[in-house]
Amino acid sequence: MATTEEMVIAFPSSTHGASFAMNYERFLEWEHDGIAEWVDGRVYLYMSTKLEHQKIVDFLNRLLGLFVQLMKLGVVTTGPYAMRAVPNGPGREPDLMFVAQQHLARMTSKQLEGPADLVVEVVSDDSVVRDRDEKFFEYQQASIREYWIVDPRPNRLRADFYVLDEQGTYQAIPIGADGVYRSTVLLNFWFKVGWLWDEVPNPLAAFTQIVGAKAFMASFPQEEGSV
Repeated sequence: MATTEEMVIAFPSSTHGASFAMNYERFLEWEHDGIAEWVDGRVYLYMSTKLEHQKIVDFLNRLLGLFVQLMKLGVVTTGPYAMRAVPNGPGREPDLMFVAQQHLARMTSKQLEGPADLVVEVVSDDSVVRDRDEKFFEYQQASIREYWIVDPRPNRLRADFYVLDEQGTYQAIPIGADGVYRSTVLLNFWFKVGWLWDEVPNPLAAFTQIVGAKAFMASFPQEEGSV
């Protein structure tokens, strides 16, 4: 636990929540609720997420998790598992990240040591600048190959998708005329962006549409002797 001297609360702002000083090693050991991130020697605490935020995180976590498991592509995980994308850089806790099979050695019990292959951030009222500005350039510099920014706030309902080009610069990838986004990092993965805004997003129904009913049934273990 941080000492009283360390936990001197600094500014809450539209970019960062309340903060206090802590070294990175202590941050990795520190047990905390909600999202906390380490930047330049300070831990920043962020407000609890709203229902629309959590619904999207849960939906994408289950949908991507099912697809990645079926295709044996790697691992999908959510915050508060930390990612330190570059040595001595910030310790972030993305809403969701995918680590490809060939990069699983980067995952330790405490953090991801190196960049994820795909990161998803779901925008909250206090995270707009952080997700669209700070993390955008930070993830680009760290060579995170694909970055999704999903904004479920009322009167916005916007999803933006970025993929690194050959020069290491994020390029916006448009959603198709059919309302479908097709991932570059996750081969053959696609989804209808409109699913994100459903009142109760259904990951199993979405997964069945993506892979087909036969592959969906094959993704579940069959009891011996069953047809």
